[in-house]
Amino acid sequence: MMSSPADPGRRLFARTMPPIDRTMLALYAGGSNDHSPVHFDSDAARASGFDDVFAQGMCVMALLGRCLTDEIGPDRLKSYSARFVARTLLGDQLTCTATIEETRADGDFRVGLMFANQHGEVKLRGTAVIAK
Repeated sequence: MMSSPADPGRRLFARTMPPIDRTMLALYAGGSNDHSPVHFDSDAARASGFDDVFAQGMCVMALLGRCLTDEIGPDRLKSYSARFVARTLLGDQLTCTATIEETRADGDFRVGLMFANQHGEVKLRGTAVIAK
C-alpha cells in the first residue's frame, strides 16, 4: 500500500499490466454485455476499416482503475475519470503511471494518470482524487 504523497510532480507508482489478448477481450465482452464484433472478430474489424480487433475503451479504463486501487486501496479513491486517447490493440502491454498534481488543504490529493503501451503510445489519460 502506498504511503501519503509529498510534492506535486512526484511519481507515486508505475505498474505494468499483462499484454492485451483475445481472452481478456472476450471475458470483458461477456461481463459488460459489450458484444461489438470489432472487439473479438477480426473479419468484422477489418470490414469496419481496422487492422484487427482492439480493446473496448471501458475495459482499458477498468484496467487503469484496477492499477490505481491495487496501489492505494479502494477505500481511499474518492473520484476517478479518464479520457480515451488512442485504440488499445492486441499485444499492447500497458503501463500505468500516477503522478501527484496537487495536494489539497484537507490533505487529499489529485493525481494524473496515464496508460501507455510498450512503445510509449498513450492510450488513456485520467485523474483521480485520493483521500489522505
